[in-house]
Amino acid sequence: MDLLVSATSINVIKVLVLSFLSFLVAFFSVPPLTHFLYKHQLWRKDKKAKSIDGRQLVVIPHVHPQRKKPVPRFGGLLVWVIPLVISLIFFFLAQTHNPLFVKLNFLSRGQTWLPLIILVGASLLGLADDLLQVRGRGKYVGGGLRLSWRIGIMALLGLLGGWWFYAKLGAHTIHIPGDGDVSFGWWYIPTFMITMLAVYSGGVIDGLDGLAGGTFISIFSAFSVIALARHQIDLAAFCMVIVGALLAFLWFNIPPARFYLGESGVMGLCATVTVIAFFTDSLLVLPIIGFLLFLESGSVIVQLLSKRFRHKKVFLASPIHHHFEAKGWPHYKVTMRFWVVAFITALVGVIIRLLG
Repeated sequence: MDLLVSATSINVIKVLVLSFLSFLVAFFSVPPLTHFLYKHQLWRKDKKAKSIDGRQLVVIPHVHPQRKKPVPRFGGLLVWVIPLVISLIFFFLAQTHNPLFVKLNFLSRGQTWLPLIILVGASLLGLADDLLQVRGRGKYVGGGLRLSWRIGIMALLGLLGGWWFYAKLGAHTIHIPGDGDVSFGWWYIPTFMITMLAVYSGGVIDGLDGLAGGTFISIFSAFSVIALARHQIDLAAFCMVIVGALLAFLWFNIPPARFYLGESGVMGLCATVTVIAFFTDSLLVLPIIGFLLFLESGSVIVQLLSKRFRHKKVFLASPIHHHFEAKGWPHYKVTMRFWVVAFITALVGVIIRLLG
C-alpha cells in the first residue's frame, strides 16, 4: 500500500511540476512575443467584418465598439509551441538516462505522440489562417481561410485521426459510463470525424477577453484528472502542460487583452480535445466537460436556422456570449460567469466518467 501511495504521489508531482514549468516558460515568453507582434502590427486590418452568413453585423459592433488600440492575434502560439518545446527538451534529456529526466519525460508512443502531432498540425493550419487575417484578407468573422476550407481541413484531420485510432491502435469501442464498452466497428472513424467538427465549431467561444482561455483550462484539467485516474500518466502530464501555457496566456488575456488566442490556438486546442476524449474513452462525457463549446456552437446553428426558415432571431446576437452582452451584461461578467459554468460542467463530467 505504501509503495502504491508513493508511486501515485510521484506521478502527481510529475504532472504538477511539468505544468508549473510550462507556465513559467510561457509567462516569460509573452513580453518578447507581444513586443514582436505589436512591432510588426500583426492584428486584423479589416474593420468591415461580416457574419458567418455574409450579412453585415448590426448588434455586435454596438455592444463591442472598436478598441482605440488594436490587439494582435497569435496568442495561440503559446499553447502549442511551449508544450512542443518542453516535450522535446525532456524527451532528449531522458536519453541521458538520468532518472529525473526519464521520469519527467512524457513523450510516449502509446499516449502522447498522436495528441502532440494533432496539436501542432492543426495549430499550424490555424497559424496560416491568422497570417491571412493580418494581411487583410477574408470577409467573415474570423476572416482568413474561407469557412468551407476550415471545415474541410478539420474534417480531414478527423478522418485521419479516426483512421489512426481504428487501424493502428485497434480502437473500435465507445465507453458508456455505467454500462461498459459498445463496439462501433468501422463507424468509429466517422464518429471521430463528426466529433472533431462538433468540437471545432465551439471555437467561436474565442470572442471575449479571457473567455476561451478559462474555458479550455477547465476542459484540459478535467481530462488530466481522468487520464491520471486511468494511469495514463504521460497523457495527464501533456494535458497539464497545455493548462500551464493557457494559464500564462490567460494572465495577459484578461481585460484588457494584450493579444488574442486566434485560430493558431483554437484549431489546435479543439482538435486536441477530440483526440484526448477518445484516448481516455470519454466521448460521451465530452459534451458535459466541454459544455460551453457545444452551447456556443449550438447557439450559432439555432440562430442561422431561425433566420433562414423563420426570418427572425432567437438570440439578440450569436454566439450566445454576445446575446448576454446585448442584454446589458458587462463583458467581464459574461466571462466570469461562463468560467463558473465551465468549471461546474467539467467537474460533473469527471465525476460521471470516474463513476462509470
